[in-house]
Amino acid sequence: MSWALVFSGQGTLHSQMLPWLARDQTMQHLEAEFGSDWRAGLDAPGAVANNRRAQGLLTGTGCAAWQQLQALVDPPAIVAGYSVGELPAFTAAGVFDAATACALADARATCMDAAAADTDTGLLAVSGATPDGLAALRTRHGLEVAIRIDAGSVVLGGPRAALHVAATEAESQGWRPTLLNVALASHTRWMAGAPEAFARVLDTVHLHAPACALISNALGRVRDADSARRALSQQIAQTVRWDDCMDAVAAQGVSAVLEIGPGQALARMWNERYPGVPARSADEFRSARAVAQWLTRTQAR
Repeated sequence: MSWALVFSGQGTLHSQMLPWLARDQTMQHLEAEFGSDWRAGLDAPGAVANNRRAQGLLTGTGCAAWQQLQALVDPPAIVAGYSVGELPAFTAAGVFDAATACALADARATCMDAAAADTDTGLLAVSGATPDGLAALRTRHGLEVAIRIDAGSVVLGGPRAALHVAATEAESQGWRPTLLNVALASHTRWMAGAPEAFARVLDTVHLHAPACALISNALGRVRDADSARRALSQQIAQTVRWDDCMDAVAAQGVSAVLEIGPGQALARMWNERYPGVPARSADEFRSARAVAQWLTRTQAR
């Protein structure tokens, strides 16, 4: 039997995340960059919305968690990452190492911040909607689909003022709107310029072909270094097709899905879409060994 590994995206960071992380080389790098009290710092107002801090911590903790789990479990059959979660995902698939992923997270955030400098933008999650209703809402307020989850659940991006109006309207329709704690409209036209800038950074980095099946948000299956480079740059201003990513993982015939990152958002999405295949988040466990034991039990079924 085989299992899938997925990495969380931005917006769910919290001070108690992944409590079992050991202080390895990657975590020491994060402490040097963001302070030894980086956990407590996440409780400060605006800390989670800080793009550079959020992307750096998400990437670094994701890479560290996988490094600490890797010796305890069989290799995953397939790997995917949600938004910036692609950086630790590509690391887990062998495209580059953890140090490179952390450096790329910093460069990615810098490129995105520069693209968003002139407009106050953000993201709005909407669920429980109708496809036609979502299309009308998006058109009426000049928004774009940043992340596609299913027919009635998306993340919309655009100017923050328009998002607030759209959220009020969505709530009046009986839908579930949530303004996300991020500072810009990732994966939309408001990121124009960032993909090209990040591509120039990636051109200076040596990438390897993935060692296992790797699914990207922008291009689907990543098979070589060139497609990995294109996938990472293009997804910054392109809709994350997470529904397609989940379907590609399911097509692999996996028996379990493990999410690495803060919260349980991806595990919850998976369990709603594929209730017959269990998914859990590493954030639910108190030790790396407990995560490995759960995966072992699912493989024994």
